[in-house]
Amino acid sequence: MVVQSELSDDEIDRVFHALAAATRRDILRRTIASEQSVSALAAEYEMSFAAVQKHVAVLEAAQLVVKRAEGRERLVRADPAMIARARALLARYEELWRARIDRLDALLADPRTASHEGE
Repeated sequence: MVVQSELSDDEIDRVFHALAAATRRDILRRTIASEQSVSALAAEYEMSFAAVQKHVAVLEAAQLVVKRAEGRERLVRADPAMIARARALLARYEELWRARIDRLDALLADPRTASHEGE
């Protein structure tokens, strides 16, 4: 099985939108640790069950979690494949910034680019 590593612009937007809210990041953290029912998740927050369902729906739209039915319960678990893809995207951004900093360091260290006093 080949796992797609590149995210489309729409996928990137959905992932960053999903991770923009502290509650959704906490839901993701909880579902990485173990699969949880939406009811169990809702019990942890001072908001309505419907509000938690909406947070889960945003995470699901970003493919960061997978929801499945088991009887009357809806169980939620993190999707490690999408988390890995998002992590790879952030690693590429980090590489770009590190390369820029390295170029700046090299430029500042180059004696030809330093200002000459007394000229």
